[in-house]
Amino acid sequence: MKFAVDLHMHSCLSPCGDMDMTPNNIVNMCKLKELDMIAVTDHNTAGQLRPIKLIADAIGIGLLPGMELTTAEDAHMLAYFRTVDEAIAFSDEIYPHLPNIKNKPSLFGTQAFMNDDDEIVGEEPKLLLNALDLSIDKLFNMVKERGGLAIPAHINRGTNGILQALGFLPPDIPFPALEVTKGLPLPHKGIPDVKQLHSSDAHYLEDIFEREEFLDLAAPTPDAFFDYILS
Repeated sequence: MKFAVDLHMHSCLSPCGDMDMTPNNIVNMCKLKELDMIAVTDHNTAGQLRPIKLIADAIGIGLLPGMELTTAEDAHMLAYFRTVDEAIAFSDEIYPHLPNIKNKPSLFGTQAFMNDDDEIVGEEPKLLLNALDLSIDKLFNMVKERGGLAIPAHINRGTNGILQALGFLPPDIPFPALEVTKGLPLPHKGIPDVKQLHSSDAHYLEDIFEREEFLDLAAPTPDAFFDYILS
């Protein structure tokens, strides 16, 4: 069955995420846009997922727990997990690998933790945009060993796409899928024959996808998504 998805967007916990990207605003906007499953993938953290999960469950939208990792090579990689608990455990594990550099809200934006009433309950002190001191292959293996999926993000866009960061896709890393930005060129050589995902990478509510990207899933659930990617 075809389900409408947007599996890469940022909340106000990401410094680059607009402050209107609150848990309730995100989920309700996705409901208005008639999406079936979403993933909120903040930079190097899963710290906003619990309230988003509560709201998504109440509204009836599937949530794929995830985050967007920045590797030591400055490449962005999506990490998806089957449960929020698994995502948060991994988030806690990588936190010590984030440089101890304080965020400057006036420069980078506020990194706000919110509850399910969209009340600010704290701020992340470390700048989440920085690269972890973990390489692409190390992070890939860590995610895989913990039951997750590691998928390079927007590989053909910007300096943080893996093709720009490295100049190639590492042939010895068996990525199960790739996120590709629509409308931008993709090299014909060196791209493995794996599933390709297309997401909004929304930092603002208006940029969240409409019903335009569909996946053939058994249900709009993390388990069904994992089955689809690994099949």
